[in-house]
Amino acid sequence: MKEAEVLKYEAFTSSPGKGNPAGVVLQGDDYTEEEMQIIAERAGYSETSFIRKSESADLELRYFTPGHEMNLCGHATVASLYALCEKGMLESGKTYSIQTKAGILPVKISEKGGRIHITLEQASPQFKPFTGDREKLAGALGITEEDFHEDLPIVFGSTGIWTAIVPLRSLEASKKMVPDNKQFPDVLVDLPKASVHPFTFETVHPDSDLHGRHFSSPYSGTIEDPVTGTASGVMGAYMKQYGNAEQREFIIEQGQEIGKDGKVEIEMNEDGGHVKVNMTGTAVYSETRILKI
Repeated sequence: MKEAEVLKYEAFTSSPGKGNPAGVVLQGDDYTEEEMQIIAERAGYSETSFIRKSESADLELRYFTPGHEMNLCGHATVASLYALCEKGMLESGKTYSIQTKAGILPVKISEKGGRIHITLEQASPQFKPFTGDREKLAGALGITEEDFHEDLPIVFGSTGIWTAIVPLRSLEASKKMVPDNKQFPDVLVDLPKASVHPFTFETVHPDSDLHGRHFSSPYSGTIEDPVTGTASGVMGAYMKQYGNAEQREFIIEQGQEIGKDGKVEIEMNEDGGHVKVNMTGTAVYSETRILKI
């Protein structure tokens, strides 16, 4: 029987018990793909990351939900790089390349307000139309079609992982949502394995620009992701594409409905006609668990 040391870090917060917990396994090379999936399932976090050696980048990260592997995960990336920096294995003030299944991505480590912050450049934004039934989607979220924003479209978006972006009229609509994730594949006919990411312009915190929630695909083994880095990046790109936003920087809040208050900073830059989305967040160590597999 093998053992795995799983470090729990909470991303997008500096307060233990808040933000989005991720498992971090520093010795990722010690485990097979099957073992990594077992560890992630037993750890039970929305994502557990495995840090591995890479021949094409400074390091490789592989991300597993309790149910399957993911191409990219924002909060687990922040947690992993924060852990490596905290342990003296990476340095603040430097940019590192990480190999993921969404491509090789640059990650910058910096200090702000006396804390380590991790900035991940996400994959280029992509969008696809949602052609499913809006009424059925509302029902799967526990709201009505009238709760959808009247002027903005529901679309699928990706900066590494596909999610259905659902603009809402109000914070009240966000608060009252009770999703039935099992209905998602039948409703999301274009991309049945996608997650659902509703958002609103009304926020809990006055310094936030947007408020989001993130409901997982039923295949992932979780119901709601507290604070989601990749989906926050897509929200920023969505605002540029569909909201005609001149804004380049957004503070996105998430997790307040489930007691996991967290914030993600998103910055967008254009380079040669391409939109680059940068996601920044901090993290905090919580605990170490030894799992037998």
